[in-house]
Amino acid sequence: MERRVLLAISLSFLVLFGYQTFFAPPPDPTQPGSGAAPASAPASTGAATPAPGGTNPSASAAAATAAPAEVAPAVRGDSAEREFTIETTTVRAVFTNRGARLKHWVLKSYPDATGTLVDLVPADVPNQPLPFSLGLATPEDSARINDALFAVESDPPATITATDSPAALTFVYEAADGLAVRKRFVLQPTDYQFTALIQATRSGTVVNPKIFWGPGLGDEIARSAGSGGFFSGNYTYPAAAFLHRDGKIERWAGPKASTAGLQQGAFRYVGVTDHYFVASTLENTTGQRVEFAHLPVTSTEQPPTSRQFVSFAVTFDQAPGELRFFLGPKQFEALKAVNPEFTKVIDFGMFAILAVPLLGALQWVHGFIGNYGWAIIVLTLLINLTMAPLRHKSVVSMRRMQEIQPKLKAIQDRYAHLKMTDPARAKMNEEVMALYKETGANPASGCVPMLLTLPVLFAFYALLSQAIEIRGANFAGWITDLSQRDPWYITPLLMGATMFWQQRMQPGTGDPVQQKVLMFMPVMFTAMFMQAPSGLVIYWLISNLWAIGQQYFTNWMIGPPKAVAAGGKR
Repeated sequence: MERRVLLAISLSFLVLFGYQTFFAPPPDPTQPGSGAAPASAPASTGAATPAPGGTNPSASAAAATAAPAEVAPAVRGDSAEREFTIETTTVRAVFTNRGARLKHWVLKSYPDATGTLVDLVPADVPNQPLPFSLGLATPEDSARINDALFAVESDPPATITATDSPAALTFVYEAADGLAVRKRFVLQPTDYQFTALIQATRSGTVVNPKIFWGPGLGDEIARSAGSGGFFSGNYTYPAAAFLHRDGKIERWAGPKASTAGLQQGAFRYVGVTDHYFVASTLENTTGQRVEFAHLPVTSTEQPPTSRQFVSFAVTFDQAPGELRFFLGPKQFEALKAVNPEFTKVIDFGMFAILAVPLLGALQWVHGFIGNYGWAIIVLTLLINLTMAPLRHKSVVSMRRMQEIQPKLKAIQDRYAHLKMTDPARAKMNEEVMALYKETGANPASGCVPMLLTLPVLFAFYALLSQAIEIRGANFAGWITDLSQRDPWYITPLLMGATMFWQQRMQPGTGDPVQQKVLMFMPVMFTAMFMQAPSGLVIYWLISNLWAIGQQYFTNWMIGPPKAVAAGGKR
């Protein structure tokens, strides 16, 4: 019975783990037949399937970035390209007056693996517009307005400090033919939200432009997601299109973003998300027309590297007023500050109802300890301590079942010559039930307590797979980033050894197939965890050590199994 329960638990976890670990990655643009072209082919790089009933998003983007033809001269604008930087406590935002667009969005608290601060605006994606590029009635007007040199109102300094109060930048452009565009961006001192007011007119008539975000997001995840082999695993989510519709978040990851194509409706949130970051419109109430496209890009360097981006563009049913945006980390409290509904962009899966309070508990423990590695260990111990009574009851019940196995087998042997359809086998079931009643044994009582612990274990797994809190978090010794694999593979090997130890502690079974499957489990789990985030491996290792220790303690408490003869005498 013990082995059957352990097998059920292992297989259940394997299904969940395998789905997330080995989910089909986006096609590698460098491979033949992948359907993606390298970045050196501008005409096809990032090409997307045309959206039903709409335009090809990549084609629209190319039109928005095309070289402008001869156009009417500017009545109000600037004579040279300039950049303006707004420094808040959380970001460094760089705007260019060429097209009045966002050029860089650097997160001050989130360095990448090389120590460089993450910039969520990709800087080297060919033929793609910067955020807040506009699509107007004709490709010529679109290209003209995105290449125009806007004047900046109030003549601000090149660097604006906004650590104590909000800061605003207002860009204006007017042409002799009556085309006029005004863009105003306002950043807050302490969060990742900002507002954008975009107004376009022609000869005094309001124009409703398409607003391009362009490719996102520009962090290191885009460089690595989906590039691993079978045992390297895929522990990062690629960039994905998403929107909030009818109280739910819908996602299209990697190449599937192009299949999302054109989406129309009143979407509360629309944007791009990857494993740790998100770019999104906020709290919209009007109808929108959203176009998504998958953008695979291959570098020309040797060896070539592959990146997977997703772009989106939004057109509102009516010319928009002031729009709100979020561009930053999927940090739970930062998302909750927007709206509790916005926290759904973190994909905790079906265990979100448990993962969210567990995340709060992890942050609470970290507040006392100051190290997320030790916080994971302490919280793992607390979780296992809470579940200890259930595990104890399960072990005691299994021991009772083990003690009656000789008599149970004797009953089964007496009826072994009968076919399963023989009515006489009902007598066997009656004897088995009588034996259970006489001894107080219950085959389900050993399984149910253990199964009740699984949702908590899976929720903690989902938490550690998604929480940005452990990204870049140092633990101790050789583990300097809990969101990355153990560089020396020490913790995965220890975890595999503890799983094997657990197997050896379980009583034997007469089923040789079951024995082989169970003994293969530690090998399989070790291979899978080789590339898993080290924080996740530490959690599983500590859980195994607790289970081993509790097994020894329970065995000491209840003593060795009591022999029961086939005839029922102890």
